[in-house]
Amino acid sequence: ASAFKRFVSEQTDDVDAQLAQIRAELEKRYKPGDHHFYWPEIRAQWDDSFDYDPWDDFVSRAKKFVASGKMQEQEIEFKTRIGAKLAAARDAVLSGADDWRDVLEEAFKDKNFALIINWRLRDSFRQWRDSQPDAALDAIRALWAEGLTVSDRIRGFSDHFPADVVRGKGGRMSVIATLLMGVDAAAYPPFRITAFNKAYTRLEYNWPDRSVNEAELYERALSFLDTFMQEAAARGLTLNNRLEAQSIVWRIIGDYGVVNGDDDFEDEPPPPPPEPDLDTLADNLLLPVEFLREVNGLLAEKKQVIFQGPPGTGKTYAARALARCLAGEDEDAVTLVQFHPSYAYEDFVQGFRPTLSEDGQAGFVIRNGALVRAAKRARENPGARHFLIIDEINRGNLAKVFGELYFLLEYRDEAVELQYSESGEKFSLPENLHIIGTMNTADRSIALVDLALRRRFYFVEFHPDKEPIAGLLSRWLEKNNLGRMAWVANVMDSANRKLSDDPHAAIGPSYFMRENLDDAKVERAWEHGVLPYIEERLFGESERLAEFALDRLRQEAERDNA
Repeated sequence: ASAFKRFVSEQTDDVDAQLAQIRAELEKRYKPGDHHFYWPEIRAQWDDSFDYDPWDDFVSRAKKFVASGKMQEQEIEFKTRIGAKLAAARDAVLSGADDWRDVLEEAFKDKNFALIINWRLRDSFRQWRDSQPDAALDAIRALWAEGLTVSDRIRGFSDHFPADVVRGKGGRMSVIATLLMGVDAAAYPPFRITAFNKAYTRLEYNWPDRSVNEAELYERALSFLDTFMQEAAARGLTLNNRLEAQSIVWRIIGDYGVVNGDDDFEDEPPPPPPEPDLDTLADNLLLPVEFLREVNGLLAEKKQVIFQGPPGTGKTYAARALARCLAGEDEDAVTLVQFHPSYAYEDFVQGFRPTLSEDGQAGFVIRNGALVRAAKRARENPGARHFLIIDEINRGNLAKVFGELYFLLEYRDEAVELQYSESGEKFSLPENLHIIGTMNTADRSIALVDLALRRRFYFVEFHPDKEPIAGLLSRWLEKNNLGRMAWVANVMDSANRKLSDDPHAAIGPSYFMRENLDDAKVERAWEHGVLPYIEERLFGESERLAEFALDRLRQEAERDNA
């Protein structure tokens, strides 16, 4: 508004620059290219003489949506269906049924569930529910008990819901409101703080104070919906319940809090993001599904993780498979790079590269590196998850390669000027870009990983003697009908026990996870892969190499397992 008024009062000659600035500010709130300076609500911001009642415009849009006949199909049906599934879960909880988690999971698996609540919040709650079922049951009982006010329900749930499971009152209230649909979806509709805050701004409705708790935050939203129903009735539009009011608000404002200026309401609601099939992935990788859910939760919370462990433990294989599963069908959503000592900032982020002009003259041009390209693709497709896999992350000079990205890894909502950027252009990391690094702990360059990087990543252990890798080779042999080769897993375990004084020297199972594995292939892998590695790890202790002769280890393993 101030930019508009300054433009009108100064009548500056630099009209294009001023309008570009104004449009840039508007696009923070409206869809790019999908608004007009003379929309009533926009004009009211810069033209003090313009008589504008925001409720008139809002109810007019609401009438058009209701008249389109699309509200029931596009907004009400799936919410009512999910509310019924949550009501069934409520019955199971209050009756003391042992399968209450399974019944609740049926609601969570609904194909449209992601249109109600962000998948990250759902999965954080789901992980807590499965890891601490007794605490989760106490919280849900407090929320779903009979005869309570909505405030008492929310406060009772919040008292049992740890702050570190879902951070922020808005996110926590989104989880709670979703579960409240099991009490009465028509009275207690879904909640997203961004959508409601944008509606408050648009309709000049007082925002809740920052000091309010979850219950007061939701009560303000319900009060707003009640006010909307009254304003609509005064203008000739009858809404039957809060769910209808909420559906219209989200449709006009936008299902995800983006203002929608389209009056024809022809578009279908955005499809929910694909549900990651972690159960199938767990079967394919022979890893516990709980482990994959844990990593998914870490990615949702921190945005970046590092798989660390000895060589041959499947870090890169698991990273690529998990990224492809979580990213869905878009092949361009997963980017892989490998760090090495000569890999530079200019390769990873941005830098000058030689080029030839059309007339054959040599010169230099700024080229984006793998990270900037991946960020651009993620930003252009905000509804999908994108992944950048950095293999052997500790083999690069990390402080040099990452540069100012150390800041951006921690502050995703901030932007900085890259060292090669032109005209002060700023860069930020989009929220939907996740980073998975792999780190070989047997590589002595691990010492180059400084604390500044360590605190920006979560670390996930891949070690042959610990879950989820412990027993992986045995599971693989069994799945591939290679029971006759079970001795190989015993030999690997025996060798690792002998190397236990150096946990980073352990032998990983992938040396032997080969098609049509037989004794000859094991001998070749041991002779030309495992023994040279052990010899390098035991430098200066050559007398110990005899302990790792394959025949000797096999005999010892057979004797121990007799």
